[in-house]
Amino acid sequence: MADVILHNLMKVYPGGVVAVNDANLHIRDGQFVVLVGPSGCGKSTTLRMVAGLEEITGGTISIGGNVVNEVQPKDRDIAMVFQDYALYPHMDVYRNMAFGLKLRKYSRTEIEQRVSNAAKVLGLENLLLRKPKELSGGQRQRVALGRAIVRQPKVFLFDEPLSNLDAKLRVEMRAELKRLHRQLSTTTIYVTHDQEEAMTLGDVVVVMKDGLIQQIGSPLDVYWTPVNRFVAGFVGMPPMNFLNGKLSFQGSNVVFEDGSATITLSDRQADAVKNWVGKEVVFGVRPEAISLVSERRFMGTGNEMSVTINVIEPLGEKMDMYLSTKEHPHMIARVDAQRDIKDGQTATVYLDVDRCHIFEPGDLGANLLVQKDAAGAAVVKA
Repeated sequence: MADVILHNLMKVYPGGVVAVNDANLHIRDGQFVVLVGPSGCGKSTTLRMVAGLEEITGGTISIGGNVVNEVQPKDRDIAMVFQDYALYPHMDVYRNMAFGLKLRKYSRTEIEQRVSNAAKVLGLENLLLRKPKELSGGQRQRVALGRAIVRQPKVFLFDEPLSNLDAKLRVEMRAELKRLHRQLSTTTIYVTHDQEEAMTLGDVVVVMKDGLIQQIGSPLDVYWTPVNRFVAGFVGMPPMNFLNGKLSFQGSNVVFEDGSATITLSDRQADAVKNWVGKEVVFGVRPEAISLVSERRFMGTGNEMSVTINVIEPLGEKMDMYLSTKEHPHMIARVDAQRDIKDGQTATVYLDVDRCHIFEPGDLGANLLVQKDAAGAAVVKA
């Protein structure tokens, strides 16, 4: 096990295409770190550079205190699990798991012990004589995991390993990966474009866009205190609603106005955005921070908005409502399920301002209520 440190890491392809731009990340011994972002954001390129499968343009990668820029992949003491399993079709499960150890000339006794232990951990003991074509997708992925586990590496690298599985199996394998990490405590770097996967698996989530690290933090920190509009919109399902409007004074209060509603900010929020009064901003509100007024114990407390309910999606205990106003035709609220709510009706909703955010205009507009610390984590402004 070991720390992994990326220092000013760069990858520039011929023609000047920047895939990874000045990435700095300290992954501590035993952490499960997830790199997440849309396609083309640089997350897989970063992982491949750590693995030694992609040449570095600039910066350094350290594993266990040693710079490995010039070290061959086989000598980095890492094990990688790919999206397509990469199993040898002519070998049974046992030989697939043992193959890497044979290449490294481990003794037969050591190989048998390691494969047996990994098979027991992964529930593969009764499948060791089967060929990959005789296995389900989930079983194949377990074999790929077993092949990595028997190596007993310092670092595990996962490149979207669950993307080929169906939804139910992905959920099961996520739980399996968490259990394995808790049992093995090996430093792990995991790449995915699925923000739900990132939130459920990672101790630390690293959000990337266009080759740049946007934010580093725990799943809940990234969710509740996004540093900019991109992170706020990417993390969370359904995504955050963004309302364009202006800050102004209303008596002694600072309010957000957008033509549909007037939202009074809390004292803390007002203090953080006082220099933006009179300017255009973007108001961010997550679907679960919107409630039907009929749900609330106290009505008429302000921060309400009249909306049209266009579509309702029942989800059992909850339901998603697709809402619109004249100024904002696309909004989503996630509320407690109610039988008397119908498509097409008008309603009044309440916005929980303490759970809302205010951003500078633009796709990467900074969250005016938080700031980044030196490590890239968000800090709520006092």
